[in-house]
Amino acid sequence: MRLKTSLLKEPKHILYFLNLIKHKELVSCVGWTTADELYSCSDDHQIMKWNLLTSETTRVVKLPDEIYPIDLHWFPRSIGGKKQSHAESFVLTSSDGKFHLISKLGRVEKSVEAHCGAVLAGRWNYEGTALVTVGEDGQVKIWSKSGMLRSTLAQQGTPVYSVAWGPDSEKVLYTSGKHLIIKPLQPNAKVLQWKAHDGLILKTDWNSVNDLILSAGEDCKYKVWDSYGHLLYSSQPHEYPITSLAWAVDGELFAVGSFNTLRLCDKTGWSYALEKPNTGSIFNIAWSIDGTQLAGACGNGHVIFAHVVEQRWEWKNFEITLIKRRTMEVHNVINDAVDLLEFRDRVIKASLNYGHLVVSTSLQCYVFSTKNWNTPLIFDLKEGTVSLILQAERHFLLVDGGGLYLYSYEGRLISSPKFPGMRTDILNAQTVSLSNDTLAIKDKADEK
Repeated sequence: MRLKTSLLKEPKHILYFLNLIKHKELVSCVGWTTADELYSCSDDHQIMKWNLLTSETTRVVKLPDEIYPIDLHWFPRSIGGKKQSHAESFVLTSSDGKFHLISKLGRVEKSVEAHCGAVLAGRWNYEGTALVTVGEDGQVKIWSKSGMLRSTLAQQGTPVYSVAWGPDSEKVLYTSGKHLIIKPLQPNAKVLQWKAHDGLILKTDWNSVNDLILSAGEDCKYKVWDSYGHLLYSSQPHEYPITSLAWAVDGELFAVGSFNTLRLCDKTGWSYALEKPNTGSIFNIAWSIDGTQLAGACGNGHVIFAHVVEQRWEWKNFEITLIKRRTMEVHNVINDAVDLLEFRDRVIKASLNYGHLVVSTSLQCYVFSTKNWNTPLIFDLKEGTVSLILQAERHFLLVDGGGLYLYSYEGRLISSPKFPGMRTDILNAQTVSLSNDTLAIKDKADEK
């Protein structure tokens, strides 16, 4: 598995002084609205919109000169079971001590005085009911959806550089110098704190599917932890401090950014691929909703895009490789026959088992029999963000943001089970199991 990166010849974020000298301004943060649309913010005070289907870049808004953006996070797309097709607004934190609620069209709906000194990070919880911000003043604050202060969760003497919500939105993880701290929202609940690095921790992330924590910082290492603070993986020191990291939504991969460095890693920590693009430091990494690509905010004014390619699936004598975004290569190792499978849209998820290859693209699902690669069965999907495909002998399960769907290999929808409090975004292969007559799902709310 590797990353295929792309950069424009000239950066889009540029400040012109007296319209003569151009000065490349660092891009501080990026965020996806859909699988093909990205917003980026830069020290040139501009918010740009990138459309990957048409390769167009347009300016959404120019912010006032006193606003230097630091972090952005889109409001979650699924609220209380209702899906929006794309995110409608985002929070932008800035160096002037405020956070700004900004609509998709670039209108600043509200600016809130939040911290003394810069607001270094802001994150919506998974339900969109609360926002956490952290700042140079060492405070961790919880806000309502409309920007009213609910509580000051923590106060400490050193700046807090990064923050993340726990999978159930009940706990907050934040950095404190060389330490990581997990603090529940419930007052008097036990706080977990541990020394995680030998230098200042700059970034942390917590994945809601696998419940694992990432951290990285000035000791030039990245580490993987479980939610009890046990170390699962520690990398070798890099040449430069690690300035960004992020989990892919499904928790199978994560990406790490440093000076002229972008690394793709497995959830257990080891590295699939290392790219050395000409980016300067990568300050922020965001994964697209479907997990097929990521974007990085670069210190030299660029936005880097990277697609995950060369994923592999194996079953009996078949080896299948995703060689391009829309092309798979089937290799039969017994007779060395090679088939190419072309898709109309880009491949998001695939599974190979029980004599069938099931592939979901951004709009359709393809079911191939290993006996015949030429005529797949094709049906349309409601939304193109399939996060899990599980196969049994007689049928297969698709999981997306909207629900669970059980299909026969002839493409007939057998059932679409629902249960109270169902959150499909946290289901994975460890918590869902399928047999010929039973579907079992581990209840996240009650582990017993």
